[in-house]
Amino acid sequence: MWLIIGISLRLANLTAKPPWTDEFSTLVFSLGNTFLAVPLDQAIAPDILLQPLQPNPVATVGDVIHNLVTQDNHPPLYFVLAYLWMKLFPSDGGLVSLFGARLLPALIGAASIPCVYVLGKVAFRSSLVGHLTAAMMAVSPYGVFLAQEARHYTLAILWVTASLTCLVIATRHIQNRTPLPIWIALLWVGINALGVATHYFFTLTLCTEAVVLIFLAWLQLQTNSKFSLFFSPSWRRIYAVATGTFVAGLIWIPIFLENKNRGLLTEWIRGSRVGLDWLSPIFQALGTLIAMICLLPVESSQLLVVIPSGVVMLIFFIWAVPILLRGIKIQLKHPENRIMIQVFIGVVISAIALFFIFTYFLGIDLTRGARYNFVYFPAIVVLLGASLAVCWHPPQMEIEQEKNGITSIGKWGINGKKAVMLIWLMGFFSAVTVICNLGYQKYYRPDLFVQLIQQISPTPVLIATTHKTYVHTGEMMGVAREIKLANSLKNPLFLLAHQAQDPNTSTIALENTLKKLPRPFDLWLVNFHAPVAEAVKTCVISDSQSLPSVDGYEYELYHCQ
Repeated sequence: MWLIIGISLRLANLTAKPPWTDEFSTLVFSLGNTFLAVPLDQAIAPDILLQPLQPNPVATVGDVIHNLVTQDNHPPLYFVLAYLWMKLFPSDGGLVSLFGARLLPALIGAASIPCVYVLGKVAFRSSLVGHLTAAMMAVSPYGVFLAQEARHYTLAILWVTASLTCLVIATRHIQNRTPLPIWIALLWVGINALGVATHYFFTLTLCTEAVVLIFLAWLQLQTNSKFSLFFSPSWRRIYAVATGTFVAGLIWIPIFLENKNRGLLTEWIRGSRVGLDWLSPIFQALGTLIAMICLLPVESSQLLVVIPSGVVMLIFFIWAVPILLRGIKIQLKHPENRIMIQVFIGVVISAIALFFIFTYFLGIDLTRGARYNFVYFPAIVVLLGASLAVCWHPPQMEIEQEKNGITSIGKWGINGKKAVMLIWLMGFFSAVTVICNLGYQKYYRPDLFVQLIQQISPTPVLIATTHKTYVHTGEMMGVAREIKLANSLKNPLFLLAHQAQDPNTSTIALENTLKKLPRPFDLWLVNFHAPVAEAVKTCVISDSQSLPSVDGYEYELYHCQ
């Protein structure tokens, strides 16, 4: 049932939202194509700009891997799978099928539902915990958000879930001081290797597991001060897993170091902070945590929607957080469950600590990308399921205390099932918010931008932007794709004015292009970060205050008569 609900939510409105730059990266590289085929510093038609999105029958898996290694900063596993997957779908108007590209992560995201069921059941030896964990994963707005993008994060979540399951099994063996079965050890190494081959940030999950294992070693030292226990068979298998994982990750180090030279691709998460900017990562991290459970339309442009949504979310969390914390506390009272609660809390706290270390000490603000929180997302869902299991079926002692007027469980008491249902329903409505693009809204809205051009520009248009990396190519691809779908603009042209170090190179490219174009036409400078060319000054600029803003597209309009 949870799987059916989860698949339904993830497939709803799957192609309604336009793809954005990161998705274009997936589409192009998964086809075995490259952004290098798009001409720079000259006016080009939309079809030329969209050429990398055309299926390439001669491309091979080797082309996919080579292009990623030389031009991108991600490992290739997901892209290879997407390359094979998208061959199953016919092209859409000559371009790669967006439905096919998004269907793969949606199905993988749905597969995480039975996987977290197994994780919850194995960790707490309770099918109830497994069911509630799966139920919350099915409707998590964060999970739905990642599943509806043509990206590799749902596959990474699958590996995180599998690796945590192995960690749970290893914890049992460490507790019982028995060796981890060889097949589990080999499976764990294989899962970790696949995780790193999917996303480099999977190594953060491995770091959190290392912290948890150190914590378990410290607990054992409290009861047995002999250091010889670290040479016991149970720990030797753990060392073998760590060694195997390290060796499997070594092959990516040369590629990762080469990727560091492409710093422009990660420029958006770097930068200095001034004043209140130092507090932003804290609120960004908190916002992502909240949105894993509940997200109403607080991103709406209408205050009449934002304010009630914010008030409802605030009331919900004021009511729900004490319930969830109380459930965790009760689980901690049970000796068999205590260690598992500590394991998952350790994973979450370690991951958040690593995010802040990267942010405040290394100058890489990982909190800006909500998607990076996949490294501990399954642990949050399992903790949620374990807490709700106490609400659904309180221990007998707690029920007796409720009957005697002792409210140790809290307001929900014997009616805990209603609390679980309300929390699940809030998750469900939050998932609907996401699929309607009212939550986790797209950073870029080329559909709205093209509608604006259609309304204002009856003459031919030139859309010009400064270009540094394929990210900026993707921004224009979104506009070109919407123009192709609308098929209403007359002879639109695009200019990607390349900019290396000197901004004036973009200015010169724009100047040369404008001199060659017949007038009249409308010039749209979109995300154009360079001095204005002299030829532009001969055109009439529109009053930008009278024009609406569009997410992802900062623009100026000139009428060149």
